[in-house]
Amino acid sequence: MNILVAWDNPAEAELLQLYLAVDGENDVTVCTDRADLVGRAANPWDVAILAQTMPSADDGFATFQAFRAAAPSVPVVLGTRTEELIGLPRFLKHGLRSYVVRDARGDFLFFLLAALESTVAAVRSERAGALADLLRVELDGVRKLQETIIPRGIRCQPGYAAAARYEPSEVNVAGGQPVIMAGGDYYEVFPADGQTLVALVGDASGHGLKACMSIITMHTLIRMMTQDRYTDAAGFVGAINRRLSDSAIVQSDGGFITLFYAAIDTDRHLIHWTSAGHPPALLHDRQTDTITPVGSPHDGGLPLGITRDMGYDTLTAELPPGGRMLIYSDGLTDALAPGGGSSGLFGVNGIVRTLRACRDRSVDETLDALFRDSREFTGGNGRHDDTSVVLVEREA
Repeated sequence: MNILVAWDNPAEAELLQLYLAVDGENDVTVCTDRADLVGRAANPWDVAILAQTMPSADDGFATFQAFRAAAPSVPVVLGTRTEELIGLPRFLKHGLRSYVVRDARGDFLFFLLAALESTVAAVRSERAGALADLLRVELDGVRKLQETIIPRGIRCQPGYAAAARYEPSEVNVAGGQPVIMAGGDYYEVFPADGQTLVALVGDASGHGLKACMSIITMHTLIRMMTQDRYTDAAGFVGAINRRLSDSAIVQSDGGFITLFYAAIDTDRHLIHWTSAGHPPALLHDRQTDTITPVGSPHDGGLPLGITRDMGYDTLTAELPPGGRMLIYSDGLTDALAPGGGSSGLFGVNGIVRTLRACRDRSVDETLDALFRDSREFTGGNGRHDDTSVVLVEREA
């Protein structure tokens, strides 16, 4: 610690310096007059120990105030005699952190270092808590910024229904409030024209402001696309990739975005899709109760923003009568059971169980069940990654 000692008794001050610096881990500076004390206030002290009668009984409080004004962030411990305790309250009211009683024999020297260390530890803990609160506010601001681009109200062509939801990650901190994290998930569901229903889920790498700004950049690019581009899945994703590969926001620190994009022909009930490094969507044929992935993890291409020259393929799947397509980010599958381990993930098997259990329920009820079941799987600890899910249904 860097300790400043301001004392009214030069001989006692010398003992204080020797005792506090005895282990060689502390730097101790002693001053015995008020001008020297205030002049040294700008130094980076961890703590100051100040005699209540420095330089005299009448001027001690004024000296304390002068030092506090010059160094408001430095915690002050007061050395006070028993007969001086009556004057202690006004010091405490004006920012005194702690005090020690100066006994006539000088025994207080033996526990003074512990008192200073506990004061410094308490101050550091408070500052860490204040910083955590500030970061919580900042993260909440980023999260709210992200939520502004999440669609409100889903429209579909006749004969189709859809439900979608985004939930941020949640981390429970021991002894504290759950922390809602900012992330980089994003979804869209909208009719591009009279017979094309667009459904997509994107997931930017990392968390926080950078991931959020990467997703906002992609959202802006998507909305800038002309209507005819939406039907060409590979062409659409390739165009977005080229623009994102030129974006400093996405490119910094090796960032990227995964994306599953589907352009559904609602007249012919064909799903034209491509994937940029995203988990495959799942198709649920509710007539046979079979659930299969749309393609494989190797179909499509690399995540967005890695190289602008990446080419993507358009693949096609049929959506049977009453069938559903589920697009999700890995926050859903990576929900972790208490105790952890790769076998403790909610996984695709967890999704399949819920989809089958909700075979005869509405898309909204099924979506509710997916989020509820995955969270219950974590034992109430919350998903550690943000989660976006889109569920599209062709009506029977």
